[in-house]
Amino acid sequence: MNLYINKLFNLDNKVALVTGATGQLGHTICKAFDEANIKVIATDKSFQKNKMIKSQNVNYIKMDVSKKRSVNKVFGFAFKQYGHVDILINNAAVSIFEPFKYRTEKSFDLTTSVNLKGPFFCIQEYSKRFRKSRKSGCIINICSIYGILSPDFRIYGKKDRKNSEVYGATKAGLIQMTRYFAVHLADQNIRVNSISPGGIFNKNKPQNKKFVKNYSLRSPLKRMAKQEEILGAIFYLSSDSASYTSGHNLVIDGGMSCW
Repeated sequence: MNLYINKLFNLDNKVALVTGATGQLGHTICKAFDEANIKVIATDKSFQKNKMIKSQNVNYIKMDVSKKRSVNKVFGFAFKQYGHVDILINNAAVSIFEPFKYRTEKSFDLTTSVNLKGPFFCIQEYSKRFRKSRKSGCIINICSIYGILSPDFRIYGKKDRKNSEVYGATKAGLIQMTRYFAVHLADQNIRVNSISPGGIFNKNKPQNKKFVKNYSLRSPLKRMAKQEEILGAIFYLSSDSASYTSGHNLVIDGGMSCW
C-alpha cells in the first residue's frame, strides 16, 4: 500500500514555477515543495527576505506577472535552465480595499492586470514552451471563494478591509479561464485546475479578532483556514493521482459556500 501511495503522490525531482512566492500562501507552497524535493522557481515582483527559503532547490527570480516582457523572460530562463517545468502555480494576486464608490481606474486596472492578465500571460508562455514528450504538465490557478459567492459584509467591522467587487470578478474570471484552458491544452497533455480557498488566518499578521470571530461563526467548521490546509489540494492536483482531473475548481472553505 505504501509503495502504491508513494507512486501516486511522488513529485520527486519535478520542477515547479510559483508566482507570488513570498506572499503568505506562496511561501507556504514553496516551502512544502522544497521539502518534497521539488525544484522551485520562486517568482515575485519583490521579495520579503524573511520569506526566502535557503535551499538549493529554490531559485528566486523577480517577475512582474502583469508585464508580458517580464513573464516571457523568466519562462524563457526557466525552460532553458531546467529543460522543463512540470507544475505552474498561478498564485500572485493583489487586493484593494477602498469602498467601491471611491474605486479609481488605477486600482481597478492594477487588480485586473495582476489577478487576471498575469495568469493568462503565464499560461500562454508555459503552453508555448511545454513539450508533449513530457509525461504531463500541470497548471493550478489560485482563485477564491469570492469568485463563486459574494462576501457576507455582516462579518466586517467599520475598520476591516472589505473584499472588493473587482477582486471577486477577477477570481471568477480565473475560474472560467481554468475551464477554458483545461479544454484547449488537453492535447498538449497539460491539466488545468483551480483552488478556491476561503478565509485563511494570517498568523504573522493576524486579522482583527472580531472579524475572525464573525468569520468563524459564518463557517460550518467554525474557524478560518490554516495556510497549510491548502497544501493537500496542491499536492493532489500536482501529482499523478490527479491524472484524470482537469477543469475542476476545488473549493476549500470549511463548508462556507454550502449555506
